[in-house]
Amino acid sequence: MDNAMTQRELASPRAGGPEPSAITRSAIAESRTRSRRSGTGARAPWWFLLPALAVFTLIVVIPSWRGAFYALTNWDGLSPQFDFVGFENFVRVFKDSAAGASILNTMLYAVGVMVVQNFIGLLLALGVNSAIRSRNWLRVLFFAPAVVTPLVVANLWQYILAPEGALNTALRAVGLDFLAQDWLGNAQLALPAIISVVVWQFAGYSMVIFLAGLQSIPEDVYEAASLDGAGSFKTFWNITRPLLAPSMTINLMLSLIGGLKLFDQVLIMTQGGPGSATESLSTIAYKDAFQFQQFGYSTALTLVLTAFVAVASLIQFTLLRRGENK
Repeated sequence: MDNAMTQRELASPRAGGPEPSAITRSAIAESRTRSRRSGTGARAPWWFLLPALAVFTLIVVIPSWRGAFYALTNWDGLSPQFDFVGFENFVRVFKDSAAGASILNTMLYAVGVMVVQNFIGLLLALGVNSAIRSRNWLRVLFFAPAVVTPLVVANLWQYILAPEGALNTALRAVGLDFLAQDWLGNAQLALPAIISVVVWQFAGYSMVIFLAGLQSIPEDVYEAASLDGAGSFKTFWNITRPLLAPSMTINLMLSLIGGLKLFDQVLIMTQGGPGSATESLSTIAYKDAFQFQQFGYSTALTLVLTAFVAVASLIQFTLLRRGENK
């Protein structure tokens, strides 16, 4: 109010008062213009969101909506004709033995990848963090597989794990013939083999996140624990572990989601075999859509997978956040 009064007084001086200078009049005009445009200026940032929202709508919202619609039909993916079948596809998902086996395998992938990847990633982070001189080189070495596409990694390990591949050849060369196996052709070994490949590729990614958490812990805390006579395990359990809780939450969330969505490695290394021993929800949905032309049923499978990932992630995130706050 005082500012407005001052502007009025300057703009309309009393009789006998001094005339405002040109600079003052310019400042008053600019202030009035700015106040008139303040409403538009406050809305300006929202206009910058429009391109991103448009792209998101085109590649996420519209395809998701159409996918949800096709999940209620018997569309084959090619014909313009299809019938509305309601929730029949979703009922079939939970009655289909192949889908049931793929759901179980998907859960095994998720749990196996989440546990083993984070355990190894934490060990690597602890080791790299203590190796002061070679820390940067080790970090690059362990993280390097994570920047390679899963397609390349899967093809590489398919060759290594073949019956006459590099792994069996190396085992036979050192006299360990009894350990040579058909790693991807054995129903009991194929799924653990795929999990091992995923862990090999992404353990370094988990390591980097853990390493960032370790390096954010003040050294004073460790010095105080050392003065109190705390050993290595006690220091880790009472200091490092609680302070790494945010990093652990991030890693567990990412590895769980990655395990639930596993596709490339399974399709390339085993095609879901032998039999259906390594079939996941992603691969069975792919086959139903592009091999058996059951696009409606395939879409229902992908929606079930999406819901499964969302619910599992929400539950895990809630539990981990509660653990952090304790």
